[in-house]
Amino acid sequence: MQAHEIDYQIFGEEMQYVEIELDPQEIVVAEAGSFMMMDNGIKMETIFGDGSTQQQSGIFGQLLSAGKRVLTGESLFMTAYLNQNNSKSKVCFASPYPGKILPIDLRQFQGKFVCQKDAFLCAAKGVSVGIEFSKKLGRGLFGGEGFIMQKLEGDGMAFVHSGGTLAKRELASGEILKVDTGCIVGFTQDVDYDIEFIGGIKNTIFGGEGMFYATLRGPGTVYIQSLPFSRLADRIIESAPKSGGNSRDEGSLLGGIGRLLDGDNKF
Repeated sequence: MQAHEIDYQIFGEEMQYVEIELDPQEIVVAEAGSFMMMDNGIKMETIFGDGSTQQQSGIFGQLLSAGKRVLTGESLFMTAYLNQNNSKSKVCFASPYPGKILPIDLRQFQGKFVCQKDAFLCAAKGVSVGIEFSKKLGRGLFGGEGFIMQKLEGDGMAFVHSGGTLAKRELASGEILKVDTGCIVGFTQDVDYDIEFIGGIKNTIFGGEGMFYATLRGPGTVYIQSLPFSRLADRIIESAPKSGGNSRDEGSLLGGIGRLLDGDNKF
């Protein structure tokens, strides 16, 4: 194996975290802001890109890897955690919002897994975190993820996170699954991904589900999330009190009258 061989354990139900067990001199790399806790003796270092062997061509390779991360909307930097102890040590990374953490053994997916841009959490050093360009115009313009998704390549363990409940579907050759574009977590490299127009004036204007959905054609494995972060954020914004308002009448039949009776209205 080129990637470091790490052990792990996932804890929790709705707000999960993954505990990575590192042998001496083993390294795990993670997105900035995902760190939760670690044993004494683990060294934290900020690096360009993902620290994979694809970066060993000097400063140009490092800048190229970092530039790819910018295209996917991520930071230029990642954080590497090195176990400097003479015994096994542990470091933990937390999911950024309610959902599930999905472990990906890239050896079981022919060395490549494609996922949405913000799904990556952490991986063993040696796993390459790159970009996957869409060659289809419809997917690029209307796919929700644009022309670019992330691809994880190598022979080690990687971890991605999803929102809500995680569903796994094994698609047979030619089998088609239609999915909301924001609900896709990731899929294997053999899956054909495209965008399809829902059609119908009433569906388009009044359906409330958007104008397009994704079509995933097998063979391959697909992971779907029940609660994309964008959907959660939209609901929070819609429910937030407006400037100068008060949220105490949430769900009340009285509404503004209730605020008037409470003496909240200022004249």
